[in-house]
Amino acid sequence: MISILGSTGSIGKNAVKAAERLHIPIAALAARSNVKLLEEQARRFRPRLVAVYEERAARDLKIALRDTEISVLSGEGGLIEAATVQGADCVLTAVSGSIGLKPTLAAIDMGRRIALANKETLVCAGEIVMARSAEKGAEIIPVDSEHSAIFQCLVGRNTREFTKILLTASGGPFRGLTWAEMMDKTPKDALRHPNWSMGAKITIDSASMMNKGLEFIEAMHLFGAAPEQIEIIVHPESVVHSMVEFRDGAVLAQMGVPDMSIPIQYAMTYPERSETETLPLDLFSLGTLTFEKPDYDAFPMLALAKMCAELGGGFPAAMSAANEEAVGAFLRGDIFFAAIYELTARAVDNNIVKGNISLEALIEADIAARRCVIEGVKECI
Repeated sequence: MISILGSTGSIGKNAVKAAERLHIPIAALAARSNVKLLEEQARRFRPRLVAVYEERAARDLKIALRDTEISVLSGEGGLIEAATVQGADCVLTAVSGSIGLKPTLAAIDMGRRIALANKETLVCAGEIVMARSAEKGAEIIPVDSEHSAIFQCLVGRNTREFTKILLTASGGPFRGLTWAEMMDKTPKDALRHPNWSMGAKITIDSASMMNKGLEFIEAMHLFGAAPEQIEIIVHPESVVHSMVEFRDGAVLAQMGVPDMSIPIQYAMTYPERSETETLPLDLFSLGTLTFEKPDYDAFPMLALAKMCAELGGGFPAAMSAANEEAVGAFLRGDIFFAAIYELTARAVDNNIVKGNISLEALIEADIAARRCVIEGVKECI
């Protein structure tokens, strides 16, 4: 039985579809605010409870489902209840942003498998999350295509044997442009990803390459890697999802069509593999696979993320929170594309948590960074 947090987003919808195809009962569904779709999912799959983060949306859903016996909860507490609902042995966390942190920790405390699709959880509090999962015996199976690829390359192997993680990046919709050429790009421009169909926030992060910066930090925590053991490689075809280099010089790669349903399902069924509806990879139609070094001048968010990874403390949490707020402002049309970096970098410079990495301190860093960006957006309007 599974609980799906973020069931109305791109990852969540794929997870719901996979659960239905594999006949996995759904114990709980949760979303940030999409009442219409969440109601449809609730009526179709009849979970024990549904949760909506936004209070007003939760009230609307409660009215809509008043003819059912499904419990409707709200806020952070509702997400935690969905993550810990009785009977669920796997929790897929795909809610966007730092609101996924506490529900994930609550599920870990129950010893449940975490199918992790929420980047911010490990970026903000990776040391705490990984230590807690080891203490409670809770598996964390990554859902991101890149981390799933690395995980698959390492299955059954001693992690001390790898020397380098080769983290691939598509380059996003602005690959090949200079920083000056993309400064005034609009949300419509940034949402045109060449390979992947994803949610708005992650697609914008792909355009700025912050997505790869977040994944860099995730990989450090998931696989116990030092920053110098991770190399980012731009691979525009998105066929090689990532690679691992071992101490004997061997390099293992995981390949496949760019379809998120594969890593989502693998996280749900591991260690078994089940059939998907995805067409198999046709090697004869691929042509050439290309690999390039990232342009850190054109994509300063990537350099900023690597700097925060090395600084540690509250810097990754501040960066992630600031980026989340700035991306939201960009999608609303309040700022230009270049301001995402400028506002995020300002919040990182003003980070107030430099040593203590308690959960409370990291939440404080998150709140302060968001406040810094909100004030900066007002100056831009």
